[in-house]
Amino acid sequence: MIGAIVGDIVGSIYEFAPTKSVSFDLFTPWSNFTDDTVMTLAVAKWLMEDDAHTPSYLIFCMQELGAAHPGAGYGARFAGWLCEDEPQPYNSWGNGAGMRVSPVGLYAKTIDEALALAAVTACVSHNHPEGVKGAQAIATCMFLCRQGKDKAEIKEYVEKTFFYNLNRTIADIRPQYEFDVSCQGSVPEAIIAFLEGSSFEEVIRLAVSLGGDADTIACMAGAIAACMYPIPDEIVGRSNNILPEDLREIKDQFEDFINKSNIGNVSSVNM
Repeated sequence: MIGAIVGDIVGSIYEFAPTKSVSFDLFTPWSNFTDDTVMTLAVAKWLMEDDAHTPSYLIFCMQELGAAHPGAGYGARFAGWLCEDEPQPYNSWGNGAGMRVSPVGLYAKTIDEALALAAVTACVSHNHPEGVKGAQAIATCMFLCRQGKDKAEIKEYVEKTFFYNLNRTIADIRPQYEFDVSCQGSVPEAIIAFLEGSSFEEVIRLAVSLGGDADTIACMAGAIAACMYPIPDEIVGRSNNILPEDLREIKDQFEDFINKSNIGNVSSVNM
């Protein structure tokens, strides 16, 4: 999960000041967490506190943390959803479904559970089939990494299951790529960044260098990459220092929860 948070923080300043280069500062004085991190931690809280994994409690967690961090950069429609007394899904295919799902990828004990829980996390708001698919793709990539699958096996599973075109490179995509908040226009790109990178930092740099929805693409790519590659201590430390106490506490609690539950596979190197 820290991989998703790092990606969000690193990408935060490039969301609206895009770069088409891999040479950029990972952290600046303006780097910050966004709604990607807040909603990721809401999903983590849900998994820890609700054994039944009910949609109603997930909504409670999302609205609770959303209210605690109202300025985190939510989209207009989702910001309204967070404030509703009885929020309903609104058929969104936005990448909000993919950005928040990473705790499921660490928690799931089987691939079927990863698929099912990812669908729950999406469907409370982003219940369009593309939204659900985006969440499931990120979660199952993480699960397969934890199982020790190599990149070729992960790529084959994603292509056969979700029908994403992963036969592209970041260099192919970058010149024409524009800001795209849809799952179908950002989840495959995040997965390609993971497939192409040879370290955690390189994956993040590739994701941001597309010049699109940088925080969310890097959040999704970083979530997967952290299941395969170690994250340098300095990067983890700087990211942790940016988080406010309440969010850092949930992150730490979830890491302990995964470790104590013996859910994490030996192939998983980061939470």
